[in-house]
Amino acid sequence: MTEILQYVQKEGFFHRLAPLTKILFVITVGIMSIVSTSIPFLAGVIIVLLVIACIAGLHREVIRQFLLIAVMSVILIVITVITLPGGQTLFVIGGIIPITTGGILIGIVMTLRFAVLITAIQLFVLSTQPRDLVHTLERMRVPVDYTLMFVIALRFIPTLQIEGNRIHEAQLARGYNPGSGVGGKIRSIAPVMVPLVSNSLARSNVLGLTIDLRGYRTKIRTPLRERHLMQMDYAVIVVLALAFAVFTYSAWIQLV
Repeated sequence: MTEILQYVQKEGFFHRLAPLTKILFVITVGIMSIVSTSIPFLAGVIIVLLVIACIAGLHREVIRQFLLIAVMSVILIVITVITLPGGQTLFVIGGIIPITTGGILIGIVMTLRFAVLITAIQLFVLSTQPRDLVHTLERMRVPVDYTLMFVIALRFIPTLQIEGNRIHEAQLARGYNPGSGVGGKIRSIAPVMVPLVSNSLARSNVLGLTIDLRGYRTKIRTPLRERHLMQMDYAVIVVLALAFAVFTYSAWIQLV
């Protein structure tokens, strides 16, 4: 099973970019997707991100996570349709919950925004080593405590996934049978979560001791490798600036 948000060692286009360029890429795409309410525009952004993933050689890793995105999208649409009714009523569920065109449109927009943000962040995380990210954030004057918390939280996601799979497989090997279907999935959560949380607390204690032993409190950094902006990075930044300028102008024209 492919781990979520795990760095993939490759020599693709996106891997050769500096972390600062990729951060600007995520920020630009995120701002445009959050501000825009156009379904065709958001769908086009997703297509562009998939094309970038293919060029970068990360399309397989990105597509494998689309099942999670699809499940979360369905849940998001259902919640939006129920809580934000508006427009013409199509039908009523149980005589209480109206299903409206406005609610469906808002749900689709929110789903596309979610897919854009997740895909952009995936491209960033899959192609950026944690040490390069730490050095870049430090050069951006981000407080080192926040940088450390962000990197540890990001790195713990695939670690917890691997640990959870191991615990589940160990329980199955010992004859534990939670059953099949949705009920079996629900019953299998608690036996996995208890040892997973216990192991995570023990790992956090070891991590704290390791940080102290490596001189974290001294605030002195000696990076092994510095990443600088290359010609490719400047070209990507110019393209991002042009895309953001065109998007801003189009949004301003629509408001006027």
